[in-house]
Amino acid sequence: MRNASALSRFVAMMIATGVVLGGCGQASYSPAPDSGSSELGSSEVGSSDAGSSEAGSLGAPLTGSGSGAAMGAGVPVAAGSVAKTRIGSTIDPAALPSGSTYRNPDNGRNEIIVKDTSNIAVLIGDSQSEPAYGWPRQGLAAAGYKVFFCGRGGTGFVASNGKTGNYIDALQRGDWKLPYGAPPLVVIEGGGNDAARGASDAQIVANAERLIASIQQRYPAARILMVGTLGRGAHYGGGRRSEVDALLGRVADRHGLPFVSAGDWLTRYNLTGSMADRVHLNRQGHAALGAVFGQRLQSMGFDYADPGMLAGLSHYAGRAAGAGLSH
Repeated sequence: MRNASALSRFVAMMIATGVVLGGCGQASYSPAPDSGSSELGSSEVGSSDAGSSEAGSLGAPLTGSGSGAAMGAGVPVAAGSVAKTRIGSTIDPAALPSGSTYRNPDNGRNEIIVKDTSNIAVLIGDSQSEPAYGWPRQGLAAAGYKVFFCGRGGTGFVASNGKTGNYIDALQRGDWKLPYGAPPLVVIEGGGNDAARGASDAQIVANAERLIASIQQRYPAARILMVGTLGRGAHYGGGRRSEVDALLGRVADRHGLPFVSAGDWLTRYNLTGSMADRVHLNRQGHAALGAVFGQRLQSMGFDYADPGMLAGLSHYAGRAAGAGLSH
């Protein structure tokens, strides 16, 4: 496993080369730490107002052939409802340009075309994750992933920001869109806004479980990782944020999902002096926690290994053994 300094250099390199994706129709950008909105970077393919920057505007997305329209009443779909109108039913999603919106006929949902999802991590989160320099994005980049971000500042499992719904409502009504295809990892981060706005344990648990079920249905082969609520820790004034962090850990455990607790990271890693405000880190703080999160991902076996690279190493190792070489 890489040491912290090596990870920090790797994170910096990833940011410098623009490794993260905008995701969910949103361009990669660096808003203020408490920003709750962003402009979108992709247009609705087939829409009469292509190029619109409004999150969740549907227009007339293209759709391909599939079984979605044939699903009977009462059959659950990942989110939303089966498409009633099928435009361009012979469209091959592989032929669409990256960033296009495509109506997936299997679930009736508008999704974003990403040409290669083999090392994509779908990140669902709030203002901790929204900036391009956010620590969850940096940690995922350090672990070898490109990030497709879904979410907004000011939202959570229960909390909404007025324009974008909470995580599950935003997903169901199309405030942001998932990528088409089969990404290997989905990371769900949050809880801070739920803690700040008085969401009850029951509300948080109910919506978290709805979101988990929807993601598992949409991406059955993906690994799902839950990340808790960034805070100071129960013994250092963490309050409700520490409680929500622990609550999310129990939800993850009940569903057999791996969980990363962030409820005491501000004090554990001496970052209370690296705050832009009471709840958001400055850039240096994000970089420090990005390295921590990247290390945690690697220690949990979540670092991405390119299958092609591994195959090449295996081939080389086989040839070296046959030639009597050693390291």
